[in-house]
Amino acid sequence: MRDRSVTYSRGRNTEATFQALADPTRRAVLDLLRRGAQPAGQIANAFPVSRPAISKHLRLLRRAHLVREHREGRNRIYQLNPDPLRAVDSWIEQYRTFWTSSLNNLKAFVEAEYERELQAEESPGKDPKIK
Repeated sequence: MRDRSVTYSRGRNTEATFQALADPTRRAVLDLLRRGAQPAGQIANAFPVSRPAISKHLRLLRRAHLVREHREGRNRIYQLNPDPLRAVDSWIEQYRTFWTSSLNNLKAFVEAEYERELQAEESPGKDPKIK
């Protein structure tokens, strides 16, 4: 059994968010809702899967609090709730910091090697690998 305190330090809501985002259809539904609130039928028409399948995706997104639902007459209107995505962004930020640092170190190394090669070309007869 995995240690939840390490993997999911922000609790079950974050875990539900990551599980909801794991599916490409649900991510596509969220992308669709970025344009604005839409009725369930219109959302379902945008996908080549059955309406019951889209309904299940919407239910899971609702449970993860990634979408809000309200009724207008007979229609269920869904809209994006970006708040749970802040926890995802916070988690990803740690990796952004890591990669930025790693890329900066790589850049400094490549630039230093390039400078060393330029100096070696300017002074022939000297081996650039020997210090």
